[in-house]
Amino acid sequence: MALALQHVRLIDGTGHVYEQATILIRGAKIAAAGLSRTITIPSGVTKINGRGLTVIPGLMDCHVHLCLGAEPDVVAAVETDSPSLTLLKSARHARQTLEAGFTTVRDVGSRDHSIFVLTHAIETGILPGPRIVGAGLAICMIGGHARFIGQEVEGPAHVRRAVEAQLTAGAGLIKVIASGGVLTPGTSPDQAQMTVEELTAAVETARRAQKKVAAHAHGSSGMKNAIRAGVHSIEHATLLDDEAGELMKQHGVYMVPTLSALSTTAAGRPGCGIPTSALDKAKALTKRHQASFKKAHQHGLFIAMGTDAGTPFNYHGDNAQELERMVAFGMSPMDAILASTAAAARLIGIDETVGTLIKGKQADLVILNGNPLKRIELLRDRSKILGVMQAGKFVAGPLAST
Repeated sequence: MALALQHVRLIDGTGHVYEQATILIRGAKIAAAGLSRTITIPSGVTKINGRGLTVIPGLMDCHVHLCLGAEPDVVAAVETDSPSLTLLKSARHARQTLEAGFTTVRDVGSRDHSIFVLTHAIETGILPGPRIVGAGLAICMIGGHARFIGQEVEGPAHVRRAVEAQLTAGAGLIKVIASGGVLTPGTSPDQAQMTVEELTAAVETARRAQKKVAAHAHGSSGMKNAIRAGVHSIEHATLLDDEAGELMKQHGVYMVPTLSALSTTAAGRPGCGIPTSALDKAKALTKRHQASFKKAHQHGLFIAMGTDAGTPFNYHGDNAQELERMVAFGMSPMDAILASTAAAARLIGIDETVGTLIKGKQADLVILNGNPLKRIELLRDRSKILGVMQAGKFVAGPLAST
C-alpha cells in the first residue's frame, strides 16, 4: 500500500516545521517527507488532501503503568483485583493510550509478567495498543517503595538474580527504586533506597543484555546514587539539586519528569479516596517538583516525556496533559513535542526506527486538525485527532475506518 498525505503542516521531530508538505508512505515506512513541491507522487498512490492539518510523529510516554487504573487507591486496587482482571484492564488502558496518539510507551513497573503477554498480543495484532517496552517487576529494597508492583531484593547478588529474571521473562528495560515514594505507605520520597552497590549490580546485569535502566528517585541523594551507578534516566527527579543536575548533565542522564502524577494526586480533596499519607506527600512536593523541572529545562538537561499514567486520577488516554504542564512550566510547544517524540525515542533506544518523520523511518504518526505549536492543548482533544498511524496503518481516529 502507498499513501500520500499532501499539503499538510509537517512537524517532523527534528525541530523543523514544513508548511505545505507531503509525506509519502510505502508499506510500513516513510518513502519521502518534505515540501510538496519537492516530492513527486507516483501514479496509483492513494492521496489524502491535508490542508489545514498537522502531522507529527507518533507520541511516546516514557513512564506508564498499564496495570494501574488511576483509582484513588491504586495499591488497594492491584492487591484486590485478580491477575487476570488486571491484564484485561491493562489491555483497555493500552487501547486508550493508542487512541490518544501515543504509539509507544515504556511500562516501568507491572504487578507480574503479564505485561509481556500484552506486549506480544499487540505485536502480533491480536489487540490494538502502543509499542510497549516493559520492565516487568520493579526492583526495590525489602519493604521499599513500589513493592506492590516490584521484586524486593537485598544485596548485589540478589539484585543480579532479580534483574536476570526480568530479562528472561522479556523485559525491554530494567526499573530500579532509588528512593522512597508517594503511593507506598511508610516510605519517604526524600530518603534513598537501594545502595549504590545494589544499583550498580542492576546496571551491570542489564548492560550485559544491552538493556537500559530507569531509576525512580524523588530525593537528590537517591538520584546521585543512581546516576553514579550508571542508570540512563531518573524518573520524577522531584527534589533536584545543583549537584544532581550537574551529574545528570555530565553523564547524559535523562529526566522523565512525570509532572502529571503529583499534580493529579495533589488535586485530590480529603475523602476522595486517596490515602491520607499519599495525599499529604503529593501536596508537599508539587511546587518543589515544578521548580525542579524548570531548573532542569533552563540548564539544558535531557528531558523525555513521561506521565506516570495509572496513578491516582492520572488516566490512560489523557497522557497529553503532560505536554500542557511542560509548556506551562517553561518549555516551548516545539520542545514539549520533541521531548515526546525524538528525545523519548533516543532514551528508549529506538530512534533509528521511530521518533522522527524522515525517509526510511517507520510510519508512526498522528494527524491533527489544528496547529499544536499555537495550542498545545489540542493534543489532548480527541476530536482533533483525525488519524493515528502505526507502522503505515491507521489504527485509531476517523481515518482508521476509511
